[in-house]
Amino acid sequence: MLRKKQILPVYLFLTVAAIIAFLQVNQCDFISYDDPTYVTENMHIRHGITMETIRWAFTTYYASNWHPLTWMSHMLDVQLFGLNPRWHHLINLFFHVTNTLLLFFIFHRMTKAPWKSAFVAALFALHPLHVESVAWVAERKDVLSTFFWMITMVAYIHYVEHPRLKNYLAVLIFFVLGLMAKPMLVTLPFVLLLLDYWPLQRFELKTSAQKILTEINQPASANTRKGKSSGKRTVQARVKEEEPADHKYQRALIYPLLLEKIPFFALTAFSCIVTYVAQKNGGSVVSLEVIEPVVRIANASVSYIIYIGKTFWPNNLAVYYPYPGLWPLWQVFGAALLLIAVTFVAIWQAERLPYLAFGWLWFAGTLVPVIGIVQVGGQAMADRYTYIPLIGLFIVAAWGIPELLQKWRYRKEALIALSVLILLCLFFVTWRQVGYWNNSIALYDHALSVTGPNDAILNNRGVAYGQSGNLMHAISDYDRAIEINPGNVEIYNNRGIAYGKLGNHRQAIDDFDRAIKLNPEYEEALFNRGIAHDKLSFHRQAIEDFDRVIKINPTHVEACFNRGVAYGELGNHRQAIDDFDRVIGIDPEDGRAYFNRAVAFGELGNRSRAIEDLKTAARLNNEDAKNFLRSEGIRW
Repeated sequence: MLRKKQILPVYLFLTVAAIIAFLQVNQCDFISYDDPTYVTENMHIRHGITMETIRWAFTTYYASNWHPLTWMSHMLDVQLFGLNPRWHHLINLFFHVTNTLLLFFIFHRMTKAPWKSAFVAALFALHPLHVESVAWVAERKDVLSTFFWMITMVAYIHYVEHPRLKNYLAVLIFFVLGLMAKPMLVTLPFVLLLLDYWPLQRFELKTSAQKILTEINQPASANTRKGKSSGKRTVQARVKEEEPADHKYQRALIYPLLLEKIPFFALTAFSCIVTYVAQKNGGSVVSLEVIEPVVRIANASVSYIIYIGKTFWPNNLAVYYPYPGLWPLWQVFGAALLLIAVTFVAIWQAERLPYLAFGWLWFAGTLVPVIGIVQVGGQAMADRYTYIPLIGLFIVAAWGIPELLQKWRYRKEALIALSVLILLCLFFVTWRQVGYWNNSIALYDHALSVTGPNDAILNNRGVAYGQSGNLMHAISDYDRAIEINPGNVEIYNNRGIAYGKLGNHRQAIDDFDRAIKLNPEYEEALFNRGIAHDKLSFHRQAIEDFDRVIKINPTHVEACFNRGVAYGELGNHRQAIDDFDRVIGIDPEDGRAYFNRAVAFGELGNRSRAIEDLKTAARLNNEDAKNFLRSEGIRW
C-alpha cells in the first residue's frame, strides 16, 4: 500500500504523459465532419450561454441527439474562447486527463492495488483508440459523459462505504447528468452490479466466521497474552466450524443489490426511449430493410473481435469504417465461437479469477449500445465507441499479466520492463495518430488510405476541398462518391453547392433536384435550390422552395431571411418586412435582418422606422448600415 506522498508522483506521471501524448491537438483545426453541426455553423452554440440557448439545449433533438449538457459545454467554449479551435481541443484534453486521474483513484480506492490501477489508467490515457474521442471537437460528448461516469462511480463507492440516502441520491444525480451528456451511460447500472461482485465484494456472504477472524487482530489482554498460540488455534477451529458449506456467494444477497439498482435501470430505459426517438426523428436510425438483422448480428460479432485486435495492435485506425455488407461465414462463426468461449471461461473462472469475469463483462456489456444491433449511421464500427469499454480489457491485462508471471523468478523486473515497453509503444502510436487530425484533408487522406474509397469520406473530403476553395477537387470527390453510392442525397446537395460557388447555378439546380427527388423533405437541398433560383432571378420559384423549408423547419433563419429578400426583389415589401420580423424574433442579433427591414421601410416611405432599424443594425456591426448612416451624417 502506497502512502499519499508516494501516490502523488503517479498522478503527476499520468497527467504529464497524457498531455504530452495529445499535445498536438493544440494545433488541430475544426474538421468538416460534424464539427460544423456541433459548433462552427450551429447558430445556437455560437450565441453562447443564454436562457434561450439553454432552453434549446433541453428541448431539441438537433443532430439526432438529446444531450443538453454537451450542447451547453460547447456554448460555454464559444462564450469563453470564440471559434478558436485550439481551446475547444484543449478542453477535450482536460476532460481526458481528468478521466484518467479519476480512473486511477477509483480502482486504487477499491482494490488497494496502486500499481495495477496505475497501469490501467496509463493504458486509458495513452491508447490510440482514444484519439478520436479527444481530438475530435464534436466528440466532446464522449469525454464529458465519461467524466460523469467516473464521478458516478466515485459517488457509488462513497455510498457503499457510507450507505445513507443522501449518498445514494448523489449517485443518482451524477448518473442523470451523465445521461444528459451522452446516453452511453445506459450500461452504467450493469457496471455497478459488476463492481458489487468485484472488487467491492458485496455479493459475499458476511458470516459470523468473518467476525471471528477479526478477533485475531484485536489486542490481547494481559491475562491472555501467554496463551496466544492456543487462542489463535481456537479461533481457527471456530471459523472452520461456523463457515457454511455452500458457496460464499448466495442469491439472497443479490436481490437487495438488484432492488438498489431499479431507479438506475428505470432511468436507463427512459434514456433509451428518448435517444431512439431523437435518432429516429433525425433520420439516423437505419431501417431493417436497409440492413437486415442477420447482417447486423454478423457485423457485431466480427466487430467485437476487431476491437480486441485493435486494442492489442492499434494499427490502421480511421475516422470512418464503411459498412462491409455480409462478412464471410467462416469469419462470422469464428468470431461468435471465440466470443462464446471467452465468456464461458470468464464465468467458469469467476471465483478464482474475479477480475477476468469483471473485465470481460465490462468490455462486452458496455459495447452493446454501440455494436450496431440498432444501427445508427453508415459506419460498421468506430474508434470512439471504445472509450469506456476498453477499461475492461485494461483491467484484465493489469491483473492477468502478473498472474501469468506469478511463478517466474524475475517477475518484478519483467513486469516493469513490459509495462514501460507497452506504454512507450502506445505513446508513439498515439502521437502519430493525433497528427492526422491536424486538418480535414490530412484526416480524410489517411482514412482513405486505410479503408479504401468510400462515399462517406470522399463526400467529407469534397466538403473540405470546397471550404478551402479547391472546388474542382471537391467536385471530383463528389463524382467518385456518387459512383460508389448513387443514393446518397447529401453528396448531390454538396456537389450542387460547389457548382453554385463556380457560378454554374443551372447545374447546381440539377443536383438539388436529384437530392430532393430522393428525399422530398431534405430541407438543406430545398434551401440551396431556393438560393440558386434567386441567383438566376427566378424569385417566385425561390419563394416556393423557401416556403417548403419553413414548413419543415419554422425556425430556419436563413430561409426566412432569403424569402424576405426575394419578396423585396418582387416589390412585395410588406411581406418582406414580415419575414425580417420573423428572423429578428428567432435571432434578435441578426444585423442583416434589421438592415434589410430598414430598406423595406424606406421603400414604403417610413423613414423614421428605417432610421431606427439602421441604427440597430449599425450597433450590431452591420457595415452596410454604418456606411449609409455615415453618408447621411447620422450618429448611432
